[in-house]
Amino acid sequence: MVARITSQMLLHSAQSNLQLSMSTLAKLQSQAGTQKAITKPSDDPAGAGESMRIRADQRALSQYSANIGDGLAWLSTADDSLSAATDAMQTVRDLVVQGASSGSLNATSREAIATQLDSLKASLLGTANTQYAGRSIFAGNSDAGVAFTAAYASTAVAGSSVERRVSPTDTVRVDVDGAAAFGTGTNSVFALIDKISTDLRAGTNIGTHLTAVDGAISSILGEQSRVGSRYAKLETTKELNMAQSGSLESQRADVEDVDLSSVILQLKSQEVAYQTALAVTSRALQPTLMSFLA
Repeated sequence: MVARITSQMLLHSAQSNLQLSMSTLAKLQSQAGTQKAITKPSDDPAGAGESMRIRADQRALSQYSANIGDGLAWLSTADDSLSAATDAMQTVRDLVVQGASSGSLNATSREAIATQLDSLKASLLGTANTQYAGRSIFAGNSDAGVAFTAAYASTAVAGSSVERRVSPTDTVRVDVDGAAAFGTGTNSVFALIDKISTDLRAGTNIGTHLTAVDGAISSILGEQSRVGSRYAKLETTKELNMAQSGSLESQRADVEDVDLSSVILQLKSQEVAYQTALAVTSRALQPTLMSFLA
């Protein structure tokens, strides 16, 4: 039995097809305008979920990059300070060698050398109290404001350190153990210079302090070597993060962005299809007496 097709059925079918064509056309126009494949989660639930994951990874990576930048600044400041401290101690050593022949130096010469030593000690203490962003780089998490007091005592809290997270699994220490670099209290390099200066003014042979001075220089260089190692690690991590950032951006673009040339081609084709459908429908569904009676 042949089914009866009425004008009303043809009209409903035509309207439905035109509506579907318009919907497709609107979607393509939106993609061409925004250049985004996903404008709302319902467009592609799986793609939207992947997009959220990628963007979360990008935010985390951005924070790691900021931490690396801050860590590099801390370590660069520390390296400069330790270099200045090494230079100061080398000068101290030269003065100790010069003043070791106290028997051939008069009181005026000894006082001149002692004055230089006092000046170097003050400079070295200032270096040991160097700050970055308002925090002492040789005092760990201490909030004392200085790494060493006027009595040369370290203010660092035992076992404390300043660290920066640079990846989901890695942290890097960015401060320096001030006590390890300069000693503390009566065992500090500052107290050592005081002792040398006092002995020199008293006419005592200060050559016996050379071993201690060399030990102090070695301690400073040892901490500077550790700083260099951590700095190199941060630089390597920075390069890895940059590469990962590029990879994540590529992944995001693959999920969210459209191929504009392809979308424009589809849009033009859909426009032609829609215009053709309109023309065909208008010819196929001519008004009848029933249209007016309805």
